[in-house]
Amino acid sequence: MSPRDLILALFVVTVWGVNFVAIRWGVDEVAPLLMTALRYTLAALPAVFFIRRPAVSWRVLIGYGFAIGVAQFGLLFMSIKLGMPAGLSSLVMQLQAFFTIGLAVVFLGERPKPVQWLGAAVAFAGIGVIATDRLEGAALVPLLMTIVSAFFWGVGNIITKQAGKIDMLGFVVWSSLVPPIPLLALSLLVEGPGAIPEAAANLTWIGGGSLLFIAYAATLFGYGIWSMLLSRYPAGLVAPFSLLVPIAGIGSAALLLGETVSGIEIAGSALVFAGLLLNVFGPRLLAGRVNPS
Repeated sequence: MSPRDLILALFVVTVWGVNFVAIRWGVDEVAPLLMTALRYTLAALPAVFFIRRPAVSWRVLIGYGFAIGVAQFGLLFMSIKLGMPAGLSSLVMQLQAFFTIGLAVVFLGERPKPVQWLGAAVAFAGIGVIATDRLEGAALVPLLMTIVSAFFWGVGNIITKQAGKIDMLGFVVWSSLVPPIPLLALSLLVEGPGAIPEAAANLTWIGGGSLLFIAYAATLFGYGIWSMLLSRYPAGLVAPFSLLVPIAGIGSAALLLGETVSGIEIAGSALVFAGLLLNVFGPRLLAGRVNPS
């Protein structure tokens, strides 16, 4: 990987980590479902008029839009609003890798390597450790919502796999047309009709800047650069950079939000990260032992 592309990869994962802090700031001023709807409205418009629709069916676009936009991020924004720490959520969301493996077994007939199942077991053991520190209902519910959010990220990954090799930026932009209307309907139902005027009255430059950061920096810029890197380099070279997202998320949350985690949460987070490392690097290490150069 060239030095320029290495810097771009590091910049993208940093942006994606800081994105969790931006979500925290955003939902402090705007109701979470409304915030998610606004995020996707900005991501779709005006980009949809300048970026060609990818060569996939509307069924795929709509399925991805519901899985990622409505379910994944709707739940994530609500969980952070309910008190899920931004830094911890950036780590828990990486469970999507294991949900993707499980769904690929069921729907795509893939057969993961034993070390990947071991990685999943270690990571979920870490989630169990974290849950023991959040057994009180008010603290446990946001954690469970974040786990379900990660599951729907896995669903979105399976839909993307079935779509084949496509322009990921175009896919993100065009699928962003799907979430705003159902999210607005859910916002009216759950958050009430007063959510919009309340947001307009309370929105500051921090909340507005966070919304722009989430829509443009994390979504359009992030996915645009990521898809460019995937087109230039093997996925096995690019994908491990995503392991840096929770590091950037936890670090930026500590720096910008003053978040701290308990000793039990640190231990659980270490297990989750160890599971992720096993999932990403374990198959290669085993392959290297079987086929030494």
